[in-house]
This record gives sequence, structure tokens and C-alpha cells, in this order.
Amino acid sequence: MKEMLYNMFAQGRALDMQEIVIHILVSIVIGMAIFLSYWTTHAGTIYSQKFNVSLVMLTVLTTTVMTVIGNNIALSLGMVGALSIVRFRTAIKDSRDTVYIFWTIVVGICCGIGDYAIAAVSTIALFVLLLLLGRIKNDNRKLLIIRADKNQERNIESVVFSYFKAKANLRVMNTSQETVEFIYELSSRTLSKAAREGKSITEAIYGIDGVECVNIVSQNDDING
Repeated sequence: MKEMLYNMFAQGRALDMQEIVIHILVSIVIGMAIFLSYWTTHAGTIYSQKFNVSLVMLTVLTTTVMTVIGNNIALSLGMVGALSIVRFRTAIKDSRDTVYIFWTIVVGICCGIGDYAIAAVSTIALFVLLLLLGRIKNDNRKLLIIRADKNQERNIESVVFSYFKAKANLRVMNTSQETVEFIYELSSRTLSKAAREGKSITEAIYGIDGVECVNIVSQNDDING
């Protein structure tokens, strides 16, 4: 029994320098493929160069950790305990970023244990999928916010309905003794198509007496959107 436990926790086979270098180099090459995929599929204000560089670094670091652990159970348990106290609180601004983080970790694990074929094939498959699907963009929702005198409530509702019919969803209605505030949700396409007699929705609403302000706010699924 003692001998079996000793063999389980004994030091694993030491890697030579050539194997270590190959692990790191392969992880760098695949990490650069992930870098290229992120750069290709993210466009506009959501692209973060620092986050993209961090993906490459995370791939190499995960490979390094797996290379150090090897098949040493004792060392792996200690590494898990050490990493379990680390808390990551960086806000993920795009749900696709989570996919890239897991992608780098999986590739790092594969490279760290020498399964280069799995890392390469999975990287090619994900690269193609994200290239095809990564540029799909949601039709960002728009919030139409109207603040006016309380006695103009019916007139505002009538104008909004005449422009959007049932496509404008009333999400919030705040009232006081003197004022009323409407918050409608509608799609960008619905907002762009709404025009009557050459007037935009804002011009039509401002034509009502007692309207204090009209705001149109873009809303999407991003945390900082």
C-alpha cells in the first residue's frame, strides 16, 4: 500500500529542453492563430487589443503550467490549491470573449501534455466557425425616452402608436403630479423606417406642447453597451 501511494505521488518523468521548447513554440503559433481569429471577428468599438494580446499570453502560460505539472499528482494538487485562491473580476464585455478564454486554456492544456494534433484540429475548426458566425451582429435595440407634462400623456401615446403601431413596447412609465416619462423599446430597423410626411419621430413629438426632452439610446447585450 505504501509503495503504491509512493508511486502515485512520485516525481513524474522530467522533460528535456527540446520537448519544453516545442511545447512553448507550438502554443505560441496556435496562440497567434487565436489572436488572428479575435482580430478578424471583432470589429468596431468592441475590439480590445490588450485583451487580444492577453489571449496569446494565457495560451503560453497554460502550456507552461501543464508542462510543469506533467504527470506529478502531488504537484498538480498543489497547483490546483494555489490557483483556487485567485479570483478574476475582469468584466467580460462580449459573450464571445468567454469562448476565446476557454479556447486558450484548452489549447494550452493540449500543448502542455503534447497533444498537438488535438490543439491544431480544434483551433482550425473554431477558427472557421468563428469566421463564419463571429461577424453576426444583433439588431441593437433602441430606447425612446420621452419626458413631458402630465397632461400630454395621451397625445404622446397617440403619436408613438401612429409611427410604430405595436412594434414599440412600453417598458417604463414614470409619472408625477406634473410630469410623465415614457421609455419605449424598439428595434433599429423599426426606428429607421418610421417617417411620416417627412418628419422624424423626434420632430413629431417635439411638435406637442409641453415636451421637455426626447432621447434615443442604443441598447445591446454588452456589459458596457
